[in-house]
Amino acid sequence: MTKPIEELTIMNDFLFGVIMRQEQFCKPLLEYILKVKIRKIVYIREQESLKAGVPKAKSIRMDVYIEDDAGTVYDLEVQTTNKRNLGKRTRYYQSMIDTRVLEKGQDYNLLKKSFVIFICNYDPFGKSRYIYTFRNRCDEDFDVLLKDEATKIIINTKGTVGTIGDDLKAVIRYMDTGIASTEYTKALDAEVKSIKSDEKVRMQYMLMMEAFAHERSMGKYINLISQIRNAIGDFTTKQMAKYFVVNEKFCKDAVKCIQTHPDWDDEQIAEQIDWEE
Repeated sequence: MTKPIEELTIMNDFLFGVIMRQEQFCKPLLEYILKVKIRKIVYIREQESLKAGVPKAKSIRMDVYIEDDAGTVYDLEVQTTNKRNLGKRTRYYQSMIDTRVLEKGQDYNLLKKSFVIFICNYDPFGKSRYIYTFRNRCDEDFDVLLKDEATKIIINTKGTVGTIGDDLKAVIRYMDTGIASTEYTKALDAEVKSIKSDEKVRMQYMLMMEAFAHERSMGKYINLISQIRNAIGDFTTKQMAKYFVVNEKFCKDAVKCIQTHPDWDDEQIAEQIDWEE
């Protein structure tokens, strides 16, 4: 169920994106995590959609996509549901960033240094660490790095183990408990409250939730079209309706559209069907 905006915290991806599109918030956070100074942020996009160049390949929507003036790319994400796929998810996000950066025919050396950072309100590895940092290195000799300049960082807001800066620890605690104890986290908290009362942002949130609901529905319909396509010739539309637990008119319309447009894929077919009862 979609939460009303009044109940959202900084760990909500929409609210996190709205706040972190502001350099005054995203720049210090990146500096706390990476322990580096960033001179200037030159590009920030919230809810950045990246699509693969391969038909039917999965697209992604990044919470916050950032580039600095040194050419480094950062993807900041918040994660509140443990789907037990975090490792492969970070791998896919990294691949999509590289696809965005490098054009056909360009040299691989033009790939930008990148950081994929997930802030989780659970411990994905069960080691109670504040932060888990992953870089590609040689199994036979840990001193040998692959030097692909791709780093993946997982932050655990429930963490208790490891040495991190006081500023980052305060941010982690704020994200976990909502208690602000530093100048930065108090500013974050004030911005959270301000944004939730902003009518323009409230409207954006409502429209985004409606769009997500439509996407989820379309995903279900696309899967149903695929099943109906495979059942053509073996089952009547009445049998399909009973088996798939849908209205027979849906099945008839889907079969007709599939047969009329054999070159259309499942998504194109689904978009043409009237799914209302």
